[in-house]
Amino acid sequence: MLFLRKIFRSAIIVMLVFFVLSITIVVIYRYVPVPGTPLMLIRHISDGAPVHYTWTPLENISPHLPLAVVSSEDNLFTKHNGFDFDAIRLAIEENKEGKRKRGASTISQQTAKNVFLWNGRSWVRKGLEAYYTVLIELVWGKERIMEVYLNCIEMGNGIYGAAAVAEHHFNKHPSKLTRSECALIAATLPNPLKYSSKKPSQYMRKRQAAILRLMDLIVKVDYNEKE
Repeated sequence: MLFLRKIFRSAIIVMLVFFVLSITIVVIYRYVPVPGTPLMLIRHISDGAPVHYTWTPLENISPHLPLAVVSSEDNLFTKHNGFDFDAIRLAIEENKEGKRKRGASTISQQTAKNVFLWNGRSWVRKGLEAYYTVLIELVWGKERIMEVYLNCIEMGNGIYGAAAVAEHHFNKHPSKLTRSECALIAATLPNPLKYSSKKPSQYMRKRQAAILRLMDLIVKVDYNEKE
C-alpha cells in the first residue's frame, strides 16, 4: 500500500510539473518567436535535411497567404474554438467504411502538433494535441495561431514557413507573394514533401485553381469573426 501511495504521489507531481511547464511555454510563445519545432529537429537528425527557417511577423507576410491556407485547410478557422467536430465525425464515419482517410485537423490543431509535438497517430499524441489546441486557443487567439502556423508549417524539404518558401521557391520576400503563389503554396500543404510549389505538377495546378476559387468566396480572414 505504501508503494502504491508513492507511485500515486510521484504521478501527481509529474503531472503538475507538466502542466506548469506546458502553460509557461505557451504563454512565452504568445509573445516570443518560436525558435524551432520538434519536426525540424527530427527531419534534420533522421534525413540530414537542412533547416531553412526565418521567423517573420504576420504583418510582413502577404495577406493572401492566410486566406489561401484557410481556404485550403480550414474554412471555419475563425469560427470554431480549435476543433471542427463535423469534420471529425465525417472522418470517423468514412474511416469505418474503409474509404480514403479524410483529414479533420484544424489549423489550430496542426499548429499545436507542429510546435509542441511529434508526428504519429497514437492516442497519447492525439490527447496531447487536443490539450495544446485548447491552450493556444485560450492564450494565443486566432491571429497569433495563424502567425505561428505560417512561420512553422513545413512547406518543402527543409523549408519551414512563409519566409523560407518565398525565398527558396519564388526568390522574393514573403510580403511580395502574389495571390496565385499563395494558392500554390497552400496546395502543397497536405504533403509538402511530395508536392512542390517550386515545380508544380498538373495536379498541383488544379488544386491551385480550386483554392483560388475558394479565396474568392472567403475574400479575407477576420481573426475576430465569430458566429
